[in-house]
Amino acid sequence: MGSHGALRAPRDFRERVQFYLVDHRTPLGKAIDIWLLVLNLLFVGVFVAQTYSVSATMEAWLWRFEVGIALVFVAEYVLRLYGAQNRLAEFTNPYTMVDLLSVFPTMAVLFLPIPVIIINIGFLRVIRVVRVLRFYRFTQDEEFFFGTVSVGTLRTMKLLLTVLVIFFVSAGLFFSVEHRVNPAVNNFGDAFYYTVVTLTTVGFGDIIPLTWMGRWVTVAGVLAAIILVPWQAGKIVREWAHREKVNVTCPQCGLSYHDPDASHCKACGHVIYQEYDSRQ
Repeated sequence: MGSHGALRAPRDFRERVQFYLVDHRTPLGKAIDIWLLVLNLLFVGVFVAQTYSVSATMEAWLWRFEVGIALVFVAEYVLRLYGAQNRLAEFTNPYTMVDLLSVFPTMAVLFLPIPVIIINIGFLRVIRVVRVLRFYRFTQDEEFFFGTVSVGTLRTMKLLLTVLVIFFVSAGLFFSVEHRVNPAVNNFGDAFYYTVVTLTTVGFGDIIPLTWMGRWVTVAGVLAAIILVPWQAGKIVREWAHREKVNVTCPQCGLSYHDPDASHCKACGHVIYQEYDSRQ
């Protein structure tokens, strides 16, 4: 979700739509945030539940549940485009593209002449894995429906979310390509177990990929963990390293963040001035 700055009364319907989709402070804005978060969790939960052996009745109810949530997300997608000041920029926004991809498999089965069972095989199942990426929309800035967090806390949340996303996406992809040929992979739980023990380099060896696609999914997951997790962790370390610094920019070389008692720039030696309490 996004921040809109100071609260003010929206002037027309289109502005009200945009306002409440990014608002975190009014009761309606908070309610929208909370419900979207809950629906995200349920949407991902339905995908996981559908990988298990359930009765025909339960399978039918899960499908109805999925369609209902997907229709809500389609409405949200349309409203975001409608309320956006720059609709092209909103359409090409990565968060918006993820929103569209997350509901595409359900909408394809619902409105195209495709049997419902097709949604559980092939590329449609693979696309459904991106549903978990919708949670990144809730970490766009420091403002949430429960209050405002520090930059360091936000980056820590993004790091934890990145780890969970890597595990979930890798497990979802691994299940999609292995469950039909691998007797050790019967549901999402088996795939998630394999992903966790593999990406954490434990590697018990009780589950191994049998297909070339399963091997490449494993390789991609390991590479993603190697690249993305240190990148996110580096941001946290830099934030902690600068938490005692003062945000003063040197007029000579442009270096920002200096020690609280600095009188000269440590990069170029130019004189800088900072108010400093000698009692500290």
